Parts: sequence; structure tokens; C-alpha cells
Amino acid sequence: MKFIILQADGMPDRPLKELDNKTPLEVANTPTLDKILQTSEVGSVNHIPKGFKSGSDVGNLSVLGYDPRKYFTGRSPLEAESMGINLGDNDTTFRCNLVNITNEQSNNFMEDYSAGHIATSKAHKVINFLKNFVDNKEYELYPGVSYRHILVCKNKTPKIKTTPPHDILDKNIKEFLPTGDDSKDIISIMNKVKVSIENFKIQNPQFKTEKLSDIWLWGEGKKTILPSFKELTGYSGSVISAVDLVKGIGKCAKLNVIDVPGATGYLDTNYKGKVDASVKSLLNNQFLMLHIEAPDETGHEGDIKKKIKAIEDLDSKVLKPLIKGLDLNFSEYRLCIVSDHPTPIELRTHSYEYVPYLIYQKGINLQNHTFKSFSEKIVENSNNVIHDGHDLIFSLINN
Repeated sequence: MKFIILQADGMPDRPLKELDNKTPLEVANTPTLDKILQTSEVGSVNHIPKGFKSGSDVGNLSVLGYDPRKYFTGRSPLEAESMGINLGDNDTTFRCNLVNITNEQSNNFMEDYSAGHIATSKAHKVINFLKNFVDNKEYELYPGVSYRHILVCKNKTPKIKTTPPHDILDKNIKEFLPTGDDSKDIISIMNKVKVSIENFKIQNPQFKTEKLSDIWLWGEGKKTILPSFKELTGYSGSVISAVDLVKGIGKCAKLNVIDVPGATGYLDTNYKGKVDASVKSLLNNQFLMLHIEAPDETGHEGDIKKKIKAIEDLDSKVLKPLIKGLDLNFSEYRLCIVSDHPTPIELRTHSYEYVPYLIYQKGINLQNHTFKSFSEKIVENSNNVIHDGHDLIFSLINN
């Protein structure tokens, strides 16, 4: 038996008046998803334990079977693991976003948390330039993918509290700057970098039109240690994602992390490459998590049309060819489709509602419902509820 999780990051939403009080998932054309629903088990699940901030760090740990209450140490150390950064036990990491902050009437607003989804090649030029002004005995900046990078604070545990930039879109950043006894250093770095980016754009006129003005430091944490996925579940497996966070969880879990050329985590990602790599990975392993980021990113953008497209792409460019490949290569498999959290258009950030899931098995009718389409209505009306999200994977692999 092969076990697959298709993680549709941030796909669930809330009803929108622009869609006649329907959600993007209800409006999207998803024939493959709705077809397999008819023989699938469905229910709702919560991946964000009480007291934790809703996010892909906590959510993806839970999706992979790790209780965040036991294993979560922060977001950035998971991304650092993916990037091959060798952290010491006393190091603290920060996620470093390239962002665009605008000034209006002496107030600064978070206009874009992703610097316009800046290309990785351009981002590396910026980060390598900034290293000349940031790196010293205490701090070191590391380039990542697109707008996502890492700052390491060496041999120190600063007392600090930060806010994700995607939580403060269009808001005055003054109210959300880092706080705590040791926040001055971090704010100083952010202020210094602002000037450095201005100088960089002067020296590199081709960057003049980029939506890039600042860095934003957040997601602080210490080195993460997880039991291997095989120790946890008894199975070996792989992870496919464009996102360093998910890759980092995979590495910490000693899963095989597969890099797919052209995978971006956005609408322009290499869907075919990810599907082909997924089927190939299962020839030698029993488990795979395929992570699709675009629904989450388009939710953060607050773009209804783009989010609907992200969901329809997931159905036509991921799920349809994935099932075809699985059917051709394997006599038995079970597929779980789930999200780590909602990313509602109206909020442009993550929320705390339970999310729908389905479990489909080739050739077996698991149906426990009367739903005609896969949507948030399952959360509202299903009696099948998993309150601790890290238990879902065991429903998948243990039937």
C-alpha cells in the first residue's frame, strides 16, 4: 500500500459577497476532486492547537504527524535546516522577508510581504549585497528562495517577540515592530538594511521598479529536533515542496526531500515536474507528501480570481495527472487531501477554523457522507471530526 498526502496549503476560505456568499473552493471548477469525493471518507480536522499562532510551520508539522505542542521550536529553524545551515544549540534564527513598505503622510505601511514575489536570482543579488552590512560576529544573513531568507543570531537567545509581515498587510508597521528586552538590535538591523537597499537600487537601476524597500525579521526560534518519520509511523517516505519551511520539516523528519526544477510555490510553479517526481518517489517508498503553496499565496494577496485559479490548477494540473500516474503504477494506494489552515481572502492571512479533508482509496468505497463537492461545508456539517490534527496521518496509514 502507498500513502499520499496532497497538502493544499491555505485552500479553505470564507464566504465572499463577490461570489454570492460562496467560497473560492465552492466556486472553483474541480471535477477530479468532486469525482473521488463520491467514494471517499470525509471529515474536518484542526492542525493549530490552542495557544499556537495559525501558520504553515505549526500546520505542516501537524499534517506530517508531529504534535506541535511537543516539537515546535519556531518557524525559521525549520527553514534553516532546509537551507543546510548548521545551527548550534545556542543559536537563534529569524526569517528574513524581502518586503515593500510604503510611506504615506509620515506613516509606514506594509504594502507587500514578498517584494512582489521577487525572483530568486534577483533576491540573491540583494541578499549578497546586504551581507556586507549585516554579517559580523553575532549575526549572519543567508540567501533562500524568492523573498524568503534567514538571519542567524549566534550563541544568543534574545528576548524578543515578532509579527509575521503577512499578518499586517496595509497596516502601519509602527505597531508591529519587534518588542522585548533585546529588540533594539533587530530593529537596528532592519533600519540599516533599509538604507542599504536604497543604495543598492541606486547602484543597480534594473532593480528600480522592484517592489522592494526593506527586510522584515520574524519567526524566531531554536534548532528543531524531531524523531524520524519512520520512527513515528513505521514508513519511509518523501516530501515535495517549493517552500523551505516544508523542506526543512522533511529534513528534520529524515524524509527524502525532492527538489523539482522550476518549483516556485506560486501559480507559475512546475506542476508537471512535481507530479512526475511524486509518482517516481513512490516506486521506492511507501509515503509521500506533495505540498502545493499557491492557494495560500493567492489568499495572502487577497486576489479572488487568482485563488480560484490556484484551486482549479490543483485539480487539473496536480490531482488529475497524479491519480492517473498512481493508477498506472500501483495496485493499492490511499490518498489524503487536506490543508494546514485556511487563508481567507477577507483577512489576507491565516485563520483558525477547522479544515475539510478526504481520504480516497483506489478501488474501495470509503464513503461516509452525502456531499456532492469538496468544500468548507464538510467542516460545518460532518460529524467526523479530528481535534488533534497530528492524528490524521494515522487515520490514513492505519485505516
